[in-house]
Amino acid sequence: MPKVTDEHREQRREQILMAAMICVAEEGFHKTTMAHVIAGSGLSAGAVYGYFSSKDELILAIADRSLSYLDQAIDEVQARDPVPSPVEVTRLLTSMIVERAEAAPVDLTRVVVSAWAEAVRNEDVRHAVASRIDLLRSKLADVIIAQQSAGHIDAGADPEMVAKSLFGVMPGFVLQRLITRDVTPADYAAGYASLRRPSGD
Repeated sequence: MPKVTDEHREQRREQILMAAMICVAEEGFHKTTMAHVIAGSGLSAGAVYGYFSSKDELILAIADRSLSYLDQAIDEVQARDPVPSPVEVTRLLTSMIVERAEAAPVDLTRVVVSAWAEAVRNEDVRHAVASRIDLLRSKLADVIIAQQSAGHIDAGADPEMVAKSLFGVMPGFVLQRLITRDVTPADYAAGYASLRRPSGD
């Protein structure tokens, strides 16, 4: 049946993508080859190339996937009622990043950092990553508008400008988590809260 075939294809594609992400997390994009991905997936070369015709096509899929998890986290924040404060959003998003990184077969934050690095040198990847970031910032702007209505943020602030600043908090957390290894979601949110005036959250 077509439905079974579609499910099978999606499972195979996911199998290849996960193998590729594990390779990228361990070796980076430059050292990862299609041969590595084929070996890691346990599939034949023909099967892998049937889903991804080139390494560049695979890189684009990895770059998009690596940011899709943050997309899901922001969706969860949007669904909260009442809307959380900016400090609580920071704690929630960083907590979700850690949970997803530790639950997956590969630390997804390592893949995200590799995707950012590849975006600096590869225009196609830069465009794909930039498009995803634009979407994420747009969703954050919606959260910020709700926060303004709740009195958490200055009603006169530009939601898009605030979204850019709030989004920037996430890469900083990811990099410190991987490099200095001395940050936690709770500490990160507490430090962010301390930047505010004593009048409150």
